[in-house]
Amino acid sequence: MLLFVSLYFEVFLLVTYLEKRIQIKYETSRKNTFFPSVSIIVPCFNEEHTVVKTIQSLLRLDYPEEKIEIIVVNDGSRDKTAQILKENFSTEKRITVLHKENGGKYTALNYGLTHSHGEFVGCLDADSFVEPSTLSNIISYFEDKTIMSVVPSIIVHSPSTVIQSFQQVEYQWGIFLRKVLSYLGALYVTPGPFSIFRREIFNVIGTYTEGHKTEDLEFALRLQKNHYRIANAHSAYVHTVAPKTLKTLYAQRLRWTYGFLKNAFDYRELFFKKEYGHLGLFVLPMAAGTIFTTLYTVGNVIFEMLMKGVEKWVEIATVGVDISWKGFHFDWFFLNTDGILFLSTILSVITVLLILIGKKLAVGKMTFSRDLVYFFLLFPFITPLWLGTAIYRVAFSKKVSWR
Repeated sequence: MLLFVSLYFEVFLLVTYLEKRIQIKYETSRKNTFFPSVSIIVPCFNEEHTVVKTIQSLLRLDYPEEKIEIIVVNDGSRDKTAQILKENFSTEKRITVLHKENGGKYTALNYGLTHSHGEFVGCLDADSFVEPSTLSNIISYFEDKTIMSVVPSIIVHSPSTVIQSFQQVEYQWGIFLRKVLSYLGALYVTPGPFSIFRREIFNVIGTYTEGHKTEDLEFALRLQKNHYRIANAHSAYVHTVAPKTLKTLYAQRLRWTYGFLKNAFDYRELFFKKEYGHLGLFVLPMAAGTIFTTLYTVGNVIFEMLMKGVEKWVEIATVGVDISWKGFHFDWFFLNTDGILFLSTILSVITVLLILIGKKLAVGKMTFSRDLVYFFLLFPFITPLWLGTAIYRVAFSKKVSWR
């Protein structure tokens, strides 16, 4: 049953993509002629190694200089962030640097909001970098006055470890998913790396809240609850520094999963409600259910592997090791035609196809790479580390740290 639902979901996403191919091609090729004023807030906490490159990427945006306002908020950093900001940007007229006591990312964003003046407001995490055309591509979507937020495509910046390599595949899958969900009106995250909003929306539904350390998810759910549209600019690229080690990946994903579960409970009235369309009837329940089904599926695979290992050990202990070679003979009778294996194979093939489509949206071509091998061999088996811990922490009201 679980495999069938997952397969149905992926086929549904694929069909939606195929139906929207002409629209996607149009969005990719259109030129922006709409240049309103934009304020970009960069919240910083101990970002001495990346903040300069982040701000420099903003200064290189292909957008009228007089229409961009960059507000950097140093949220009580304990490293050299404040010093580096002063040394590099004290004379840059487009940049305003603010300092405050540490209070968390959402407080830095709200502090920046009070000092911003643009018709549109966005956020860029201090470990992410935009391409020159990114802002222009995003702003073009706001010519549709019903759209209140636009989110970009996020790419892993210069992956150098195996951990980052399989995250690159995951982010490519995310590019595809974000595009399709935008057409379904079912986006439920406005990511920190360069989501842009109409300024007026903050006056209507309020500013950022703590959101269980996932304020970008909480704000998107608040938008959806109030029936405001979120679009995706798939050709607006943002490069983000992904965790390099299993320890840092675990901390990040634990926070994300914990935040999703807590916010899903806070916004439980969206679930299974026809008035929230695909988001309420299908996408949110599927996202929540996937956390539990992943734990069950991976646990079952590991259990079966252990049982097979025990059986083999007993066989060897009983009759010894048979090293004779009897030749190879294939017999169709012994081909495994189990229904679960069949569905799993189809599901895996479609998953690869969706990832490749995401890769095409990101880099313009569908190609196989070692990253895919890393993803399928490693990622499913480490995911339960943070999924299980997040469920435990939610169940027993134990909070998570930011890093």
